[in-house]
Amino acid sequence: MDDKALIAHVGAGGKVGAEETLPPGYRGELMRLMVVFVDSELAGASGFVGQVNRGPGLKERMVAARIVSEKFGHAERVLTLLTPFGVNPRLYVRSHAWDARLDREADLGVRRVGGDKRLNVFHYPLEGWNDALVMNMLMGTASAAQLRELRECSYGPLAEAMGAIVPQESRHAQLGENGLREALERGTSVNGVQSLVDYWYPRVADTFGRTDSDRFDLYRRYGLRRHSNAGLLAAWEGEIGDRLGRLGLTVPGDAGPAQ
Repeated sequence: MDDKALIAHVGAGGKVGAEETLPPGYRGELMRLMVVFVDSELAGASGFVGQVNRGPGLKERMVAARIVSEKFGHAERVLTLLTPFGVNPRLYVRSHAWDARLDREADLGVRRVGGDKRLNVFHYPLEGWNDALVMNMLMGTASAAQLRELRECSYGPLAEAMGAIVPQESRHAQLGENGLREALERGTSVNGVQSLVDYWYPRVADTFGRTDSDRFDLYRRYGLRRHSNAGLLAAWEGEIGDRLGRLGLTVPGDAGPAQ
């Protein structure tokens, strides 16, 4: 199937299977989507491991361990989809230091840094339990918003995988919200938590990419995405605004989309 035929096929609502020969352009963009997801899940889980034993109680530690396990499971599931593309999962997992982090005050924006393809938000270190809860709620909500449309993407195996992954990512965000509510009820300073929101909010917003990116049109024609970066960002802003409001927190006034 050449590029023109594939675009016509997916434009008519067709799906592409793992057994089909993919044109180079589609293959490259599909691999990029999957690699960014895998690397981000591996880096996210690896960075969260160190927070498990910082939970205030056994229940919280069990929840944190479950999130780590599920994120590794998500990475494994999509990494397996990369096997027909020549990727060896066992070697791939050992190819990068997934727990490596940069300086917390670094301003990475949306530019690509490092040797792997993780989203930049996973280059920033976590500092304590409440910090991890805030990041998990903000990024979990963002992940769900970004991944929901992949449930309908043109590559059938990835769409099927995301059907199972998205509900778990949504639950991770809810667990983060629940954990923050409990922390605030225990007397944690609202101002202290708000300062963590102020730190993470713009960094999570950057994961949606540039609002003027021209890559979306290609993704749309390939049937890999349906919504623009700006559209996905707006959806996240609405969802996370509701979550923050329920906790008595606010959206930082200076946060906004990458330009």
